[in-house]
Amino acid sequence: MPSVDICFSPELLPLYDLRGRVAVVVDILRATSSIVTALANGVTHIFPVAELAECQALGQQHGCLTAAERDGRQAEGFDLGNSPFGYLDGVVPVQGRAVVISTTNGTQALRRSLTADAVVVGAFLNLQAVADFARAQQKDVVVVCAGWKGKFCLEDTVFGGALAERLAQDFDVSSSDATLAALHLWQQAKADLNGYLLQSSHVRRLNSLEANKDFEFCLKTDEYPGVLPVWREDRLVLA
Repeated sequence: MPSVDICFSPELLPLYDLRGRVAVVVDILRATSSIVTALANGVTHIFPVAELAECQALGQQHGCLTAAERDGRQAEGFDLGNSPFGYLDGVVPVQGRAVVISTTNGTQALRRSLTADAVVVGAFLNLQAVADFARAQQKDVVVVCAGWKGKFCLEDTVFGGALAERLAQDFDVSSSDATLAALHLWQQAKADLNGYLLQSSHVRRLNSLEANKDFEFCLKTDEYPGVLPVWREDRLVLA
């Protein structure tokens, strides 16, 4: 029986051998939620990169929109920031466009997970799509939490627990203490996910930037149940 494990931070990835496994990269607030929303709303593909300079250069090279965030704020000189509403509000037309994106945590975590057999992007918005893909692959799953600048964060781990619960009938979710901890957190949180996560440092940080609507949107479960961003060659595309 395949297993589910949770890597609480990209800094812990050297302890995990991702070969032969499915890596589910998650940065609930907000990179992976924005990526899912982008592809659900007509963006053709996404190049996730670590550095701002690379984001600008690739944007020019491929004629892409550029999206960048540092410390929760849109980086100067880029078309979009890291809000899912950038792909919903119509201010910047995104239909049929490609996007290069660089964020403080999420794109870094994704770039560090590419040794896995399959790399997919997870969020509460597409939780069912992630679970369906994992079940179809029948390989061990590692949820790679983006965290905050290398540190543990609550919302990414709670997502890991939610995914583990959905996979529990077909996957071993009890052999990893990290997965057990994530499951316990999810069971505490799920009755009032928004209220539970209001305690988290990242939510307080977002709210201080007046991004409360982002927080509420990113916690919508299965808003896009059929949308699965998957890594292909050098980009994220719809599975």
